[in-house]
This record gives sequence, structure tokens and C-alpha cells, in this order.
Amino acid sequence: MPSINSLLPKLVADFPTIRFEAGSEFRFSPTEQTVYYLAKGAPLLLHELSHALLGHESYSKDIDLLKMERDAWVKAQEIAPTYGVTINDDTVQNHLDSYRDWLHDRSLCPSCGATGRQTSPKAYHCDACGQDWRVNEARLCGLKRYKL
Repeated sequence: MPSINSLLPKLVADFPTIRFEAGSEFRFSPTEQTVYYLAKGAPLLLHELSHALLGHESYSKDIDLLKMERDAWVKAQEIAPTYGVTINDDTVQNHLDSYRDWLHDRSLCPSCGATGRQTSPKAYHCDACGQDWRVNEARLCGLKRYKL
């Protein structure tokens, strides 16, 4: 598998409208059209590039984020052979599991523990007990649920 250092020049040449910049995590910034990367992890670099190629910018429901993540992994697997990168299904599923867990945790009612339904980008409602709650972003920090 190629290193990030050997992969970057090829990606810069093939995708001149996208910036690649070393960062503190792998992520794509749609407003900056920049893929941020770490020193290791060619599959993750291609995954974040795939967000850019697919035009991923925002989502309104948590389930939409999961779909975007899945689509980016599918695209990354499509382009990986061009760059000599292998992305196996276990890698994809492990990363998607982290989003599935995130989505599930956000949807748990803080009062009764039942699974609620999302009513707006950061709000949920429990049909079992009637509780409403808001959540923080919590993709990179601890999840917080606030009863309303």
C-alpha cells in the first residue's frame, strides 16, 4: 500500500480543484474544498477525497450522514485500485459502525431509554414517553443529550 507521501502528488495532479493539507484528523471541508489528512491512512485519505468528489456538503438528518459516509466509502473503493490502495470491507464496516453507534446513541431517550425519532437536525422526540431532547454535534467529542 502506498504511503500518504507517495499518494499525495498523484491526487494533487488528478484533482487540481481540491486542496490537500496536513491536519489533526482526516476530514473534508466543503467550504474550503480541502481534504485534511494525517501522516498514515491512505484508505481514509481516499474516503475524504470521495466526499469532495461526491459534492458532500451538509445533511439535515443523522441518517443522511450515514448515507453520505457509506457513499464515500463506496467511491473510495472504486478509485482505490487506480492508486494502488486496498480498502477491504472490514475497514469500511468498522468505520461505518462508528457512525451507526453514534446515530443510535443520539436517538436514545434520556428519560426512558427507548429509541426516539429525529424531528430536526439536533432534536429528537420519544413516542414511548413523550420526552423531547436536543443533542450536540458529538462526532468528535462526548455525546450530550439535553431534555427540553
